[in-house]
Amino acid sequence: MKITILGAGSFGTAMAVHLASLGNSVLLWTISAPQADSINKDRRNRFCFTETVLPENIKCTTELREAIAFSDRYIMAIPAQAERGLCEKLAALSPRGGHMLNLAKGIEISTGSLLHTVHAELCPTLVYSALSGPSHAEEVLINRPTTVALASGEENEAMSWQAILNGNNFRVYTGTDVIGLEVGGATKNIYAVAAGISKALDLGDNALAALASRGLAEIMRLGVKLGASPLTLSGLAGVGDLMVTCYSIHSRNFRLGLAIGGGMSFDEAVRSLGQVAEGAYTVRAVVENSKKFGVEMPLAEAVYGVLYRGAKPHELLKELFARPVKREMTL
Repeated sequence: MKITILGAGSFGTAMAVHLASLGNSVLLWTISAPQADSINKDRRNRFCFTETVLPENIKCTTELREAIAFSDRYIMAIPAQAERGLCEKLAALSPRGGHMLNLAKGIEISTGSLLHTVHAELCPTLVYSALSGPSHAEEVLINRPTTVALASGEENEAMSWQAILNGNNFRVYTGTDVIGLEVGGATKNIYAVAAGISKALDLGDNALAALASRGLAEIMRLGVKLGASPLTLSGLAGVGDLMVTCYSIHSRNFRLGLAIGGGMSFDEAVRSLGQVAEGAYTVRAVVENSKKFGVEMPLAEAVYGVLYRGAKPHELLKELFARPVKREMTL
């Protein structure tokens, strides 16, 4: 099968290698001519995974029209905040009806919208699906066992992507709760930033486990308000992704928190990371949505305070522990 991947970053590249290993022909799209030349001529992506020799059935182009014409199966693998701009370009090209699978995990800051809403607005002819779950690109690339969730409003559509992606050590479960899958995938990044800060401050394993658990409570409260099923958020796209993001050094958001907890400013930490940590941007939209829907999210607000208001983590910790006690389960 021919498959187009829009974006040649780490996850796009890892997914290209996985799909190629299953016998598919993959065309990556990038805006970088040097990156495309490196992939096509040297069989290496000089921008990430530089030691990996890419299979011959992976090609790369900078021409969006060529990428769209290559296939009617598209995988979106770019940062969440760049998706509206690319969807506008796709709409201008008027692609024939096709299938879009989104790998991005985030909420659009400018509108507070989940990503399926952006796609429905701008690319309504493309049947939309989304993938999430504990799936660090570094491990997908080298075929370590990975299990993910894939959701579409049309069950048959989710199953068609499952048939394409499932194989080797990559296992795909399906569902129809797109909202739940996107809420889980986007919000967990916020708590990974907090986890990195906690680790840098040496607050201990008890604190890290509590942070992840109470973070899940916040995710579920917001998810239910937005129309998600709590069952989705208790699965791979919620608990699973939250665990791997809060505990793994592969997590960009965890590493961002480590840098900030180690004394770097937000801007310094972003520069040191050299990649997009979605949680740093998604937290802005999540805090706004929590106010809009009347959802209590003190941990998310604390991360926002550290990143954008210069708040000190130790002072916020005191404030969090000084909050009135209450029942644990308050969805």
